[in-house]
Amino acid sequence: MNKLLLIIFSAIILYLASCTTNKNEVIVYTSVDQIFSEQILKDFEKETGIKVKAVFDTEETKSTGVLNRLIAEKDNPQCDIFWSGDPVRTIVLKNKGITLAYQSENAKNINPVFKDPENNWTGFSARARVLIYNKNLLTDTLVPKSIFDLTNKKLKGKTAIANPLFGTTTFHISALFSVLGDENVKQFLENLKKNDVIIATSNGDVKKRVMQGEAYCGLTDTDDAFEAMKEDANIGFVFLDQNGIGSLIMPNTVNLIKNSKHQENAKKLFDYLLSKETEEKLAKSCAQMPLHKGVNVPKNIPSLDNIVPMKIDYDKTSKKLEEIQEYLKAWVENGG
Repeated sequence: MNKLLLIIFSAIILYLASCTTNKNEVIVYTSVDQIFSEQILKDFEKETGIKVKAVFDTEETKSTGVLNRLIAEKDNPQCDIFWSGDPVRTIVLKNKGITLAYQSENAKNINPVFKDPENNWTGFSARARVLIYNKNLLTDTLVPKSIFDLTNKKLKGKTAIANPLFGTTTFHISALFSVLGDENVKQFLENLKKNDVIIATSNGDVKKRVMQGEAYCGLTDTDDAFEAMKEDANIGFVFLDQNGIGSLIMPNTVNLIKNSKHQENAKKLFDYLLSKETEEKLAKSCAQMPLHKGVNVPKNIPSLDNIVPMKIDYDKTSKKLEEIQEYLKAWVENGG
């Protein structure tokens, strides 16, 4: 009898230990490059003792893989918190009723432009869309100043963009549609196609092609641009349309998932991501621009105060992103 009681008692202890372990974790899906996001999550784990289980996107399916997974899991959420590289896909989740409102104390000094009015998402460290170019192939006078300069015949077959069905390129194209209108952007994309634009698999592939000289220039994000300049002194970058529509600013965003299993731990990670300390780390690791004032950053990191931003409505852009998917798919498949 005593032996039986001992077995039962041991089973209860193991069960309770298992429950405790499960409660002391948080599950995060992220579209941010693993090389940068993983270290932040490890730091959170060390500082809090909360176990982080992370699901990362691949470079080629950037932002679409985990987004589709979150949508598929809507009625049985497996994720507690989504860390996105841009606001648009987060808004897709909000519109589908997948997000949970949460107002972090660390968000109070962030510009309202970068926050959802209903607190379904909050922005932090930002990147921008820029043009990188190979200084050996383009002199300063020939470097495009506007995105529309990419249709110049002198750049025929020598301009690269990442596949617009994925990642921040989708966000960029959707923003152009929302700001300039369908007709103008479709004409621009057709002109790019006529100019034999190179469609790369990812922003990283754009970087590689410009560094290798296959392309003279290409559209990518500031983090890839800074990586390229570290690797090759002959690479430069510019913020486009500073006398026109401005450059697209892309904050990271974070949101909670409705009906998830570890919401209190998710709130702690939410607060952690919005801290000045996290923004400082992202500035140092991948040249992201803080949204908080007074963050210590390397001298070469540009300030948002000195960049003319594209004035966009994130909600409108999010809806446009879903509307133009079939058009973009046809544009890519028809030899863009």
